[in-house]
Amino acid sequence: MIEAKSILEMAQGAIMEQVNMEVGKIVDNILDPNTDAKKKRQLSLTVDFAPSADRQTVVITATAKSKLLPNHAVQTTLYVGVDTSTGEIQAVEMVPQIPGQQSFDGDVQEEPRILKIAGGMN
Repeated sequence: MIEAKSILEMAQGAIMEQVNMEVGKIVDNILDPNTDAKKKRQLSLTVDFAPSADRQTVVITATAKSKLLPNHAVQTTLYVGVDTSTGEIQAVEMVPQIPGQQSFDGDVQEEPRILKIAGGMN
């Protein structure tokens, strides 16, 4: 007697493989510190059954999809103004300390990044 199998085991196990791949993506997303730890992730398995006109055969198409969380938004602050000597617009990223200053844990504050802006005040 032939042993009955799960629909997940059909297509030589490819359906189960798709599901397992998406579960891996979900677990990676849960472990990613840049995502919300407590929000739900989702796995959807869509299985379509397309019978032939004589109802003798059925083509099965399966697609596994995961719904993951996006990374947390990243934020920074820019100081903006015009360089009065050149007339160029400037945007400089705010840094927590004076550039070159050493923190209590020994880190030295780097120079702030300057955003390159096309154009200028005319």
